[in-house]
Amino acid sequence: MQDSYNPHKLEPLVQQEWEQQRTFETVEDEKQEKFYCLSMFPYPSGHLHMGHVRNYTIGDVISRYQRMRGKNVMQPMGWDAFGLPAENAAIRNRVPPAKWTYGNIDYMRAQLKRLGFAYDWSRELATCDPEYYRWEQWFFTKLYEKGLVYRKKAMVNWDPVDQTVLANEQVIEGHGWRSGARIERKEVTQWFLKITAYAEELLKDLGQLDGWPEQVKTMQANWIGRSEGVEVIFDVDSQQALNVFTTRPDTLFGVTYIAVAPEHDLAVHASKSSAEIAVFLQECAKTRVSEAEISTLEKRGIDTGLYATHPLTQEKIPIWVANFVLIEYGSGAVMSVPAHDQRDWEFAEKFGLPIKPVVFPEQGSVCVDISQGAFLERGWLQNSGQFDGMSSDRAFDAIADELEHRNKGQRQVNYRLRDWGISRQRYWGCPIPIINCDRCGVVPVPEQDLPVCLPEDVDFENAVLPLKSLPGFYEVKCPECHGAATRETDTFDTFFESSWYFARYCCADNDASMLDDRVRYWMPVDQYVGGIEHAVLHLLYARFFNKLMRDAGLCANDEPFINLLTQGMVLKDGTKMSKSKGNTVDPQNLIDKYGADTVRLFVMFAAPPAHNLEWSDSAVEGSYRFINKLWRLTKSHAEQGVTCSDGKLFECLNGDQASLRRKIHETIQKVTDGVGRRYAFNTAIAANMELVNEVIGFDDPSPPGRAVCQEALEAVVLMLAPILPHVCHILWQRLGHEVPVNSAAWPDVDARALIKDMVEMVVQVNGKKRATIQVPTGMGSDGIEHIAQHNENVVRFIENRKIVKVIVVPGRVVNIVVN
Repeated sequence: MQDSYNPHKLEPLVQQEWEQQRTFETVEDEKQEKFYCLSMFPYPSGHLHMGHVRNYTIGDVISRYQRMRGKNVMQPMGWDAFGLPAENAAIRNRVPPAKWTYGNIDYMRAQLKRLGFAYDWSRELATCDPEYYRWEQWFFTKLYEKGLVYRKKAMVNWDPVDQTVLANEQVIEGHGWRSGARIERKEVTQWFLKITAYAEELLKDLGQLDGWPEQVKTMQANWIGRSEGVEVIFDVDSQQALNVFTTRPDTLFGVTYIAVAPEHDLAVHASKSSAEIAVFLQECAKTRVSEAEISTLEKRGIDTGLYATHPLTQEKIPIWVANFVLIEYGSGAVMSVPAHDQRDWEFAEKFGLPIKPVVFPEQGSVCVDISQGAFLERGWLQNSGQFDGMSSDRAFDAIADELEHRNKGQRQVNYRLRDWGISRQRYWGCPIPIINCDRCGVVPVPEQDLPVCLPEDVDFENAVLPLKSLPGFYEVKCPECHGAATRETDTFDTFFESSWYFARYCCADNDASMLDDRVRYWMPVDQYVGGIEHAVLHLLYARFFNKLMRDAGLCANDEPFINLLTQGMVLKDGTKMSKSKGNTVDPQNLIDKYGADTVRLFVMFAAPPAHNLEWSDSAVEGSYRFINKLWRLTKSHAEQGVTCSDGKLFECLNGDQASLRRKIHETIQKVTDGVGRRYAFNTAIAANMELVNEVIGFDDPSPPGRAVCQEALEAVVLMLAPILPHVCHILWQRLGHEVPVNSAAWPDVDARALIKDMVEMVVQVNGKKRATIQVPTGMGSDGIEHIAQHNENVVRFIENRKIVKVIVVPGRVVNIVVN
């Protein structure tokens, strides 16, 4: 054993031993309980950042702990390799995206290995590998055959910087999730996946996810946005009708105008006879916004001159074009009730439209204050014909019944969720396996012709190079008529690749099918680790994709991830680390200076995993000092001769020996709960540090004393092995063990060691604490009363007073009641 701790010598040696022995490769074993631990795979940007290090260290600690608990652990790693950064880097550096990406993968893989993560590298995958994306192309064709994929023209979110379409989930407060550019509205032909067909199941099955943070489940539930209401039919003329969904049919008699989206057919029709309307529609097209911005948007509108007929009163209702109505939500039309909807109230106030209250706060009331805003609560109906006097809840059903009776409406469940637009107008992505033929129409690429490979040897000159500029790629023969045809030139949204990778890890070596029976052994993932920013995007898509695979018979589980841990960010000077702010810390520099174990210890000790971690140079140095302390302590003990933790020696311990042994097993108990159940890694590390300090202060060269010290050091090494795998590998050997610490079992608590010979109790007089006493464990109430009443400080408060009664709570408190 080296005199001093030198991570730069020992860590490569330990890692070499793991690699040679293929320590972390795993296979299915039906006799052994499995544990599938997965951290969200990285985009190969070139270098790991501290957020990566924290994320992957958390997952690795959980994996190593479960391995020590006797489970068959799989922890794979791969690369989310397609995407715009590679394409932008190619333009910047005049290098093909494939070359840039594969070079980054090689560098980052070496970084991950240098950190000592216990990955099964035999399962490694990269989403830009044709052997990976061939199966999602195959699956896409099967979904197309089932009618779960379709193509249509749609108003989309257009990122002018990245020059591509974004899904609604990828628009953050009106800006692109990656570029930050202001999003524009544009009509583009797109491919869609029918995620709405699974909306109810996606919502309902959130109830199964007891191991997920409530915040994430709430975010998904809100995004899916289930609402019950009525679809109401407003006739426009004998040929047309407006179908409008409302969750408040009780306000139907308060409708004073209909608002339609600028892209609505009625708006377009009106613009043909009105130059003013045409100009308004053009202005709206340039300034369209996301749903999130509607509440703060300046309300603008214009009267179409058209009218709709109220389905129950037959009143003529004016139709307006309003910039706050989105064409992709519902029918692109809303019934406006300004007395009971704040947005409608603001619009009506601005344009001088009628405001008619029909719901009042009290039964029989005819007064409601709408001078400063709409009355939004449910209440009692007035000005509503035959429904006057009804409560809002009763009127909901009564008005719905009347509309259905007249064939002017029907009850309906709506969802905020919209189908997933998966087309992207970029090069570095998975080609969509579709051929367009003038004679045969849309033709999926036959299975035998998959994968449709993305040409990787391309020359990026001055700008983006979409596939439609590569005739060698898109000019093909139709598989059905063999005539001239063109290949689809859009590529998949990169979230398509990351929505099923977790299942492919189970059988990454299978070149004959997308998944095989091994997925039934490993899935679902037992522990998933990643950032909260993926709550709606990746996590929702992954849940959806899992259900698609289940319904195709590819897997059996309903949900992909049993437990989800969302780690906090790494901050420096109170803000998130970023290159633009110049406050990043390169983990490679830390590894080069202190070693991987120090970096791992710091990120696990600095904060609970779900909390943000504030960077501290001094804390990193403190972690390094602790490892050195543990090294010196173990070396000193071992040089005096390794001893056996003999159970017989533990039967005759003196007070100090028994006290240290009790501390050992109290620590094991606390750390086991902290690591195994609560993921309170920081408090588990602190408990081990306390135990180390206890051992340092314990000076007892006797055989029982040496045995207790040996037990303490073994316990510390075992409990820290998931966090400090390299140094604990060496220390475990130095403590006399031939079996590597990776294969050792987690320490068990010896309940006998927890029994105290003496217990401390509080003594109260008339409810106020007056002393603490030490009494033998198991002493009866009479003996405890005697010791308490003769305590010097207690005597001062009870002498010359009559004792009314004495209450003894064994092991805790004595309360003496006096007059």
